[in-house]
Amino acid sequence: MSKIAFMFPGQGSQSVGMASHLAGRSAAAGILSRLDELSETPGLLSLISEGPEDLLTRTDNVQPAITAVSLAVLAVLAEAGVEALGAAGNSLGEYPALVAAGVITPEAAIPLTRLRGRLMQQCADRYPGGMVALIGATREVAESAVQAALPAGAIGIANINSEGQIVLSGTPGAIEAASAAAKDAGVRRVIPLRVSGAWHSPLMREAAEGLAAGLDATEFSDPAIPVVANVTADFVRSGAEARSLLIGQLTSPVLWAASIRRLIGQGYDTFVEVGPGTVLQGLMKGYEGVTVLGTSTAEALDETLRRLSGS
Repeated sequence: MSKIAFMFPGQGSQSVGMASHLAGRSAAAGILSRLDELSETPGLLSLISEGPEDLLTRTDNVQPAITAVSLAVLAVLAEAGVEALGAAGNSLGEYPALVAAGVITPEAAIPLTRLRGRLMQQCADRYPGGMVALIGATREVAESAVQAALPAGAIGIANINSEGQIVLSGTPGAIEAASAAAKDAGVRRVIPLRVSGAWHSPLMREAAEGLAAGLDATEFSDPAIPVVANVTADFVRSGAEARSLLIGQLTSPVLWAASIRRLIGQGYDTFVEVGPGTVLQGLMKGYEGVTVLGTSTAEALDETLRRLSGS
């Protein structure tokens, strides 16, 4: 019998029309029909369906939008009897992962991610920054590049997505210095990312402080199934810990590769990316003995339902 883990994608997985394959699925409509109300953003569902892309990808819009699509897919899976025994979410994806684990409700997750996106964008406007992906870099090389760049400004490791894919985040000058240091160290590819801020870096400290108030006003329950936190790559023990880790997440690295290894080490062998895009499926390459499924198209969702219904 499969031991299923749900993976929830983060910002960057969005596209205009990303919920089109959910049309006609009543379970999905229960979430999507309330999106504008829950996010307090009139027209957000229309942005998902029709764009324009530049407005959809704005941080304060895209975070509740991706969350809603992920939760809509989650509802479709649940209606078909496909349930996870564990969950993890990449950055923003940690919110729907906590919904899957029964820690927060969908009605809480959508306004929280709207608040998170708004606060992050405010920080980005106040403290400009960027991000760069180091392809083929070890953690040691990435940390050395960070140390070399610190005299130029605030910078840190933002994501360890897989073996050999590490993302740095910081001020423009520090990103430039770290990129040069990484190239000097022989890193195969150094790719600037198209983002509007220095996510998961010290520059997000004020956003973390603002988010704390919203989280404090939200009810958190203890996890009903194991859910892995980005900050620790370990299982969340309580609702109170989940709340604290969501605050720390904004200024800490996303330990995604370690999170997946943690799940595999506990016997999870079937991983389903729940939500838009295929980014997390791509990051599963190199892990042996696991089945990886998606839900971002009608064909992928139907195949996942066919293989896992009643599992």
